[in-house]
Amino acid sequence: MNTADQYLKAVYLAQRLEDGPAATGTLADILGVSPASVNEMIGKLEAQDLVEHEKYKGARLTDDGLERAHHALQTYCIIERFLANVLEVEEFREEARALESVIDDTVAERLDTIIDRRAECPDCFDAEADCCEYLEVCSAAE
Repeated sequence: MNTADQYLKAVYLAQRLEDGPAATGTLADILGVSPASVNEMIGKLEAQDLVEHEKYKGARLTDDGLERAHHALQTYCIIERFLANVLEVEEFREEARALESVIDDTVAERLDTIIDRRAECPDCFDAEADCCEYLEVCSAAE
């Protein structure tokens, strides 16, 4: 997954959190970057027809952007579930975020054969809790 995919995933999650366009500030918070960096990348994604951006209103995924965001989120969920439930890594979120940009589709597919991923993935990802609602670690915390 590349940086563009991380941004698309963030737009997808922010849209779910805000029930509408993703605000630049929300994206900056999710990604841990400056609003200026968000604006720059949103411009690049808009040029690729992956997002539609309206100044002062926010960004929305196009159909192509939504497809890529779903794939990126699914890959993240696979990594997160593998780290949390198979390897029992305590700081699985931080590790998943670090790994998502370097794990390719082949590795993600192989990890997916090890975990018990539900068919509704990635729609089971809870944007507010910042994890899959079926992730054992998150379920235990509730």
